Order: sequence, then C-alpha cells, then structure tokens
Amino acid sequence: MTTFPDGFLWGAATAAHQVEGGNVNNDHWELEHLPHSPFAEPSGDACDSWHRWPEDLDLVAGAGLNTYRFSLEWSRIEPAEGEFSRAALDHYRRIVDGCRDRGLTPIVTLVHFTMPRWLMHDGGWTDARTGDRLARFTEFAAPALADAGYVATINEPNLMAVQPVLAGMAMRGEPINGLPLPDQGVAEALIGLHGRSMEVLRGAGSPPAGMTLVGLEYLAEGGAVERMQAARAAMMDQFLQAAAGDDFLGLQVYTTSRIGPDGVVAPPSDRQTLAHGMERRPQALGAAVRYAAEALPGTPLLVTENGIATADDEDRIRFTTDALQGLAEVIAAGADVRGYVHWSLLDNFEWMLGFRPTFGLVAVDRKTFARTPKPSLAWLGGVAKRNGL
Repeated sequence: MTTFPDGFLWGAATAAHQVEGGNVNNDHWELEHLPHSPFAEPSGDACDSWHRWPEDLDLVAGAGLNTYRFSLEWSRIEPAEGEFSRAALDHYRRIVDGCRDRGLTPIVTLVHFTMPRWLMHDGGWTDARTGDRLARFTEFAAPALADAGYVATINEPNLMAVQPVLAGMAMRGEPINGLPLPDQGVAEALIGLHGRSMEVLRGAGSPPAGMTLVGLEYLAEGGAVERMQAARAAMMDQFLQAAAGDDFLGLQVYTTSRIGPDGVVAPPSDRQTLAHGMERRPQALGAAVRYAAEALPGTPLLVTENGIATADDEDRIRFTTDALQGLAEVIAAGADVRGYVHWSLLDNFEWMLGFRPTFGLVAVDRKTFARTPKPSLAWLGGVAKRNGL
C-alpha cells in the first residue's frame, strides 16, 4: 500500500459563487446576464449551499474525509463600499465552527475570483485603491477565520490574470484550446494585492496563510523549449516568487500545457475532458508539485484542488488514483506536501462553461438540490481512512 505522511489532510473543495446561489451583487452575476455574455448560462441558485452548507459538511465528514475548503463571498460581506454585513460574516464563521464540530479542518479562501459590483464599476483589480479596499475587507473578515486551519488570500491569481484574455476570446468566438499567457498588468496587480492581504493576516495573528495557484505540467513539443520556458515563467514563475516566504502554497492541478513552436498545442479530441481543451493527464499533479517544491524549498505545499470533469465516475476514480500515485512519489522524494483536497465536492457552476462540466464527488439535482453521493466520494473517504492507496 502507498501511504501518506501522518496528519495528512484529505478533503473536498467548493467556492462561494459556484455553490451558494443568489450572489446577485458580484461582478460575475452581472457578466452572466449581459446580452452577449461569454457565460453559457447564469449561476442562478447554483447548489443552494448558502442554505444547505450543513448537509454539505455532513457529506464530507460522513465519507471519512477530514478537511473542507470553501470561500467567502466578498459582495455579501461588503455589499456597498465601506458597508459591512456582520450577519454575512457570521454565516461564514458558523461554517468554520461547523467544520470543527465535525472534525474537519477548514481551509478558507478570502477571494475566489469574484469581486463586488461596486468594485468592478470603480476600478477593479488593477485600480490603485484596491489594495486598501482588500486590506480593509481582510481585516474585517480575519476574526471569523481564527479557527481555520489555513487561509488563502486569492484563489489562482495566475488564472485570474488569464481570464480577461479568455473572456475576449470567447466574446470573439475564438476557439480555446489551452491557456493563453496572462495579462501582465493584471498579474502584477494581483501579486500586489496578495501582499497587502498577507500583511493584514499576519498582523491579525491569522492561521497559516498563503495563495493558491493553478499548477501546470509544462511540456515542450517539437523542440520549443525556450518558448515553453517563457510560457511557464509568465504563468508560474513570477507567482511562485511572490509566494516565497508565505506560510504555505496551495496548488490546483488539473492538466498539462503543451507548447510547440507556434504556441499552445491542443490535445487530441479523445483526450479532452468535459472542460473544453483540458487534457486528461493525471501525471500533471506530481509534475506540477515537484516543480513548485523545487522552486520554493522549505515552503509547505497543499494540493487545494485536483480533479477531472467527467460524466464517468469510474474514470474519476481511475484518474484520481493515478494522480495520487504520482503525488505519493513526489512526497517520497522529499516534497513537503501537507494535504490533498479534491475538486469538487459538488457538481456545480463551472464559470463560463455553466453546469455542463461535472467535477463533483456528489451529484446535485438542479430542481430539488438533492445531493446524491457518487461512488467516488466513498472511495476517496476510504483512501483518507487508510491514509493511503
């Protein structure tokens, strides 16, 4: 049997806008309802987890997992600039407490892609005032997170820097066969915002804090090594450098990026998952973790997302088995990895792709919100109970 380190965290993840429903006051809700929206459909009620979060936690704990990752929705906590909702913050405090009551370690993300509408209409991520605004939000939220196991500042800032490019491609009807390079101005702004949030968290005596990044396995095709290295530097290296000195780094790994002489090389159609353009490649997890461990020696790592968009749950188990085997090999080689959190707990709203991609360990009826655990949930719970494959 392949075993993992003592105290290893095993969990499942969600994100506020993807599961809560009714987040009418953030930028994504507005974008989802534009006349020519790049979104396949609106998020609507999502999975109604705003009300059903105790049931979600029961599913995680009941399966034998010991960790739950979720995010705050800034637009609920600060619906107008400077106007804070203590009731909304207490909602998230109750989720932290609910995790602890069930023996779950809470991993909480402050910003998971969305921003309040008022921020979108008054500068967005790149505005000079946003650092102060995020610091103020972090300061207000920090007391509710005192009992969290880990706190993440910004979810996938490297992917957030790509989103404006992806949205433009979608609006123009261009095919998306892989990740384009980030918008460098947005990347630099988000790195700065992470730093401001970290300052506040450390001043507040926060639990271990850091960022989470999309981790990719980079492969050079046709001898395009320099082009591959340049793409990896833009998407990974500058963000890894920004994470140096943080308490931990979260890695969210799904796939590989193949770079050829002419740019991104799309995978064959028979290797693409339900998330378009994403190659089914479980080996990417070990490769991305190895690269981050070498780049940040001494920084603890968490796999804060890993999974596959598929309607075939048996393949989800096969994929995750192979991914975890690769992760175990990297840990055996010396990488300091503290846990593995699967994406996702629920079949949920997958941003511009809508509800079609199914990443969940649990199916959700779109009309009744009934949760139906898939065999993969019990399987992953068994891995957690054994602490090994």
